[in-house]
Amino acid sequence: MLQQLLTYLEYPFVRYALIVGTLIALCSSLFGVTLVLKRFSFIGDGLSHVAFGAIAVASVLRLSSDMLFVLPATVLCAVLLLRVGQNAKIKGDAAIAMMSVGALAIGYLLMNLFSTSANISGDVCSTLFGSTSILTLSKAEVWLCVALSILVVAVYLLFYNKIFAVTFDESFARASGLSVNACNLLIAVIIAVIIVLAMNLVGSLLISALVIFPALSAMRVFRSFQAVTVCSAIVSVCATLTGMLISILAETPVGSTIVAVDIAVFALFSLAGKILKRA
Repeated sequence: MLQQLLTYLEYPFVRYALIVGTLIALCSSLFGVTLVLKRFSFIGDGLSHVAFGAIAVASVLRLSSDMLFVLPATVLCAVLLLRVGQNAKIKGDAAIAMMSVGALAIGYLLMNLFSTSANISGDVCSTLFGSTSILTLSKAEVWLCVALSILVVAVYLLFYNKIFAVTFDESFARASGLSVNACNLLIAVIIAVIIVLAMNLVGSLLISALVIFPALSAMRVFRSFQAVTVCSAIVSVCATLTGMLISILAETPVGSTIVAVDIAVFALFSLAGKILKRA
């Protein structure tokens, strides 16, 4: 098995996939902690459905690069989602449900009405659950993912204190002079970027697991925000790499395998948390 793995690693597309998967896992875990603590976890699920709808539109328009359309469209919807969620008549969870279900339905409808492929079911399943698309990345797409990942990590480190303040107490942060709306907008935009990056890795329906599970696992053992964030990043990267390697060797779906590993890690951390609590 080790020899087989080393043979696979000789191919550039496998190395590209592992690099991009590691960067996506790192980025999603950093902001996943914030989303879980703010009880806004489903924003990832909502934006992933929006990204699916954007991919459907891009395929109908026969665009050469989906990313050029999907990324701006998802970021725009993240901004609209934040604005609508602040509306007294439409609460945050209702706005997410409304936008995610609408985008998913319209995307599937467009893919059926303006079919550009003989295998619509296969294309939809691949987009929703992830497939081998992570193993077919071009060098340009890899560099784009690397650049966006570096941007996400840089923004997180630069605005760490503000993100920390907004995560735990928005009222105190606003009273101290911090622009809470601007920080929430920044978080929403970065999450949209992460969602688009993760589409090729786990598919639109499984993105929330990539964002949430590492954070929940870390919270079973650690209590401080910094410790949870660091542990979440390590867990996410290790689980993603493990899932991708298992997928390559066992020829299983990439996204589903990664999520299965995340679930197993969560179970182990839950058990460790109970043992530490009793001790």
